[in-house]
Amino acid sequence: MIRLFIRDDLAAGRGVVLDEAQSRYLAAVMRLSVGDALLVFNGRDGEWRASVTSLGKRAVTLAVGEPSRPQAGGPDLELVVALVKRARLETIVEKAAELGAARVRLVVTERTNADHTRVDRLQAIATEAAEQTGRLDVPEILPPAKIDRLVGEWPQGRRLLFCDEAGDARPVLEALRGEPAGPWAVLIGPEGGFSPAERARLRELPFAIPASLGPRILRADTAAISALTLWQAALGDWRT
Repeated sequence: MIRLFIRDDLAAGRGVVLDEAQSRYLAAVMRLSVGDALLVFNGRDGEWRASVTSLGKRAVTLAVGEPSRPQAGGPDLELVVALVKRARLETIVEKAAELGAARVRLVVTERTNADHTRVDRLQAIATEAAEQTGRLDVPEILPPAKIDRLVGEWPQGRRLLFCDEAGDARPVLEALRGEPAGPWAVLIGPEGGFSPAERARLRELPFAIPASLGPRILRADTAAISALTLWQAALGDWRT
């Protein structure tokens, strides 16, 4: 069944007018008709059954019916990733949403090979992935920040899995063994890796856990998928 993320509050009997893009998707792409059913969620009120009540050229109206699932949160997991080329970054955001990341923070490092990105497009990709995977929230995509500023303002209590491909770090599962399952972030560097100065600073941070992703050099998208998968298996909601 089609699932849509909407920003309106959800309650039984409430009417919802979709924006033009979502209306076009339902009417022109999916070719729904009045009375057809779908699922809607907003990240706050759980998932609800809804039905199409009117179809217009620029607006589709829904009637919210009964709840289908109560709101539930996933693990408090962030992906912190250096800007890379557009196609790979879009893949990273899509897979981070599928793998349960709550947020994606974009960072600029000394060796970052891209200097800008369209956060709105990345947010749309994350939203579509959330709709397709059945999760009840949408990961937030945060605009790029320099890595020095990011770690300098790091929130207390959040651990950082630093994927260090240039040194003698322990394998991820070994590094995570015995660690708590509270707030975490996974840090993935640029295609050229972290500079020696960045790497030295990251390894000195009291909240950082350096870890290796194996004997082969991985591209940023592969590294992000691998690290999120391993974290979920070790400390995330894959265990339940």
